[in-house]
Amino acid sequence: MLRIFVTLCLVLGAIPTLANETLRIGVQTTGTFAWQLDVIRRHGLAAGAGLDLKISEYASPDAGKLALNGGSVDLAVVDWLWIARSRALGAKLLFYPYSSAVGSVMVKGDSPVRNIEDLKGKVLAVAGGPLDKSWLIVQAAALRQGIDLRRETTLEYGAPPLIFQKLQQGEAAASLNFWNFCARLEAEGYRRILDVREAQASLGLNEPVALVGYAFSEEFAARHKSTIERFIAVAHEANAIMLQSDEEWDALRPLMNAGDEWTFRAYRDRTREGMPRRPIAAEEADARALFRTLAKVGGPELVGPLQELDPGLYYQPSTPGE
Repeated sequence: MLRIFVTLCLVLGAIPTLANETLRIGVQTTGTFAWQLDVIRRHGLAAGAGLDLKISEYASPDAGKLALNGGSVDLAVVDWLWIARSRALGAKLLFYPYSSAVGSVMVKGDSPVRNIEDLKGKVLAVAGGPLDKSWLIVQAAALRQGIDLRRETTLEYGAPPLIFQKLQQGEAAASLNFWNFCARLEAEGYRRILDVREAQASLGLNEPVALVGYAFSEEFAARHKSTIERFIAVAHEANAIMLQSDEEWDALRPLMNAGDEWTFRAYRDRTREGMPRRPIAAEEADARALFRTLAKVGGPELVGPLQELDPGLYYQPSTPGE
């Protein structure tokens, strides 16, 4: 990933004058993509790359997906599995890795629930909807243990803040939420019974796949290749700043809703940990293995009609060595 960033910067730097190009972006207000976009804005990275970013904010991941499908935005950060399933059903969408940070199934500190099996007959609240990437992986891992969470629990879906509140208010015995909400819960004494990284490992992966990424249509990428590649370069530059500078996180803190120092540091460290650093080819190889496992465990209802990951899913930047 660093090699991609450096090469793209060299390419962009060789262009004397960059024509302004507009990129319409959909962003979930409570997601970490908003933090990256703030770094881009404050450092003038988009303007320096000749990009005019038009930001539309949404309350949930599903709203961003609808905007992407409807053509009201050009790019959004969405689930890898949602893109894979959409392509299997005929949608011409592309994916580029954004983060491998994932959430967990959480319970109250004094809950009698100790593992997934203990959830039978109880309410499980799930953030992001029935096709959320973490939820599908947790389902697959549970099925490996002979537990069908869809049939053996009462499921409630909703936006991450709502799911966060449901667990706090005792309306659910457990919740599967995004990692930043899980960090807040841990600061309040809640505990994990299954991390999505652990679920991936139980499905045979050695390294976690970036389960969240930038999504855009093949048509847009073909017609606006320069726009996409400039944005990828800018995103990598923002990541480099966030990796290297602790002071940058002090500037981001007002956006992070971190109520205490422990939560703030957990947000910072987990975000850094999830930033992709390996070549697209290596990422795709693990993703292909994960998809194949999910297809075997969950069938078409989980992954769509295909048993193998569509080879055209990952966007390949036009840089040497990839």
